[in-house]
Amino acid sequence: MRPNITLSPRHLTFSELRTIYDSPVNIRLDPSAYDAIAKSHQAVQAIIARDEPAYGINTGFGMLARTRIVDDELELLQKNLILSHSVGTGYTLPAGVVRLIIAMKVSSLSQGASGVRCEVVDALINLINHDIMPIIPAKGSVGASGDLAPLSHMTLAILGEGDVLVHGERVSSKDALAKAGLSPITLVAKEGLALINGTQTSTALAIGGYFMACDLLASAVITGAMSVEAACGSDSPFDPRIHQARGHHGQIELARTYKALLEHSQFRANNRGVADLRVQDPYCLRCQPQVMGACLDLINQAGKTLLIEANAITDNPLIFGDDEPVAISGGNFHAEPVAFAADTLALAICEIGSMSERRIALLIDSNLSGLPAFLVRNAGVNSGFMIAHVTAAALVSENKSHAHPASVDSIPTSANQEDHVSMAAYAGRRLFEMAHNTATVVGIELLAAAQGMDIHGKDLGYHSDKLLMDIHTKVRANVAHYDKDRYFAPDIEKAKELVLSGELLDGWDELRQNWFDNI
Repeated sequence: MRPNITLSPRHLTFSELRTIYDSPVNIRLDPSAYDAIAKSHQAVQAIIARDEPAYGINTGFGMLARTRIVDDELELLQKNLILSHSVGTGYTLPAGVVRLIIAMKVSSLSQGASGVRCEVVDALINLINHDIMPIIPAKGSVGASGDLAPLSHMTLAILGEGDVLVHGERVSSKDALAKAGLSPITLVAKEGLALINGTQTSTALAIGGYFMACDLLASAVITGAMSVEAACGSDSPFDPRIHQARGHHGQIELARTYKALLEHSQFRANNRGVADLRVQDPYCLRCQPQVMGACLDLINQAGKTLLIEANAITDNPLIFGDDEPVAISGGNFHAEPVAFAADTLALAICEIGSMSERRIALLIDSNLSGLPAFLVRNAGVNSGFMIAHVTAAALVSENKSHAHPASVDSIPTSANQEDHVSMAAYAGRRLFEMAHNTATVVGIELLAAAQGMDIHGKDLGYHSDKLLMDIHTKVRANVAHYDKDRYFAPDIEKAKELVLSGELLDGWDELRQNWFDNI
């Protein structure tokens, strides 16, 4: 059964946004919002009646702002705006991202500063409720003056122009609306600009990256604890006194989690030989709270920014005042906060994978781990995890390039009127590829750690904490023990899916309840 969500403008939560992102939903707007929408539209009509130039209402756009548009061409102006700005390219954004875009646009328009009619907002809501997903190409926004191209493609759907996806099938938007019992709308003054000005595409992409970063961090912490077990590492580095002495929230919380995951283990107690020879564990085991905790703090910082932006009004101009309404031009469409947040998430996603790759390298090195070389018996005849680690190394290296900040780039557009841009759409979009790369690396580590636990368990017959043993059982339900060389790629894909699906996280909400500030 589809979830039902009532959108309250300015009060969207990450819980609601995650539900919208994850699967089809039914949404409605809080009825109290319609009065503000109607008053804002009336204010636009009052501005037009004064016969004074107002940007985007009765003028052209960008460098054409000095061009006055006569009243009987205002509707044509809005339609032409959408058609001319629908210039996106690249793959189609996934349905979850599109639903987020539409929901956040509804929230923004419903706060009474955008000048649109109630039927425009309802038309957007109907797209979600009838599973009519606008085909929005991924590329074409520079993240300033709004996400103009992608939001124009979104708007085409309510105009009955272009194509949409209905349950995954491509059809004309006109036919899709008719089949759902809906009619295309005709935009009036200000509405086209209100629909395509805004940061909703960049923000939706970054929020999708935020959700993936949260899940990756949680999966990597579990997997990292399993690697401590497999390497018979020490739990002393997780002593809370160490982390309280430093004071960082993320570090303290994750040290508490690692300590809880490892405190009932028999692995290290029964096989001190390898660990004792090391004196201190390598950083990839010992410094997990410091590194992963720093990633948690970055993710929380980005989440705070993105939740503010999800609830923001970001079109231009904005309409203020009841008695003498005015249209004030500004720059809320500039997505620099979103670009910075997405760049921050990129750092965290990159480092989660980087730390994971180092633990894979440790586990396959018999001199460090005390396990068979490359985690397989009869190494030489069998290569074991040798090249799986090479794949992890390749993906981590690729992520390092992706992690270069997008926000430091800018390119002037619109004849130098729009002379500084944020590149926020790319900043958010690249997070998805980075997250899939890191999920693959963590999946390989998951298999390697489970393999090490198998070897210890078979040889010495002891067990780990119940939660880690439950995770081990989940892994083995999907991927068999690696006893000799076999076609390995499908195993890695299954492990990656375990990481991405969230299945590893079932049953341990209590351990991470204090991690994320915004969930």
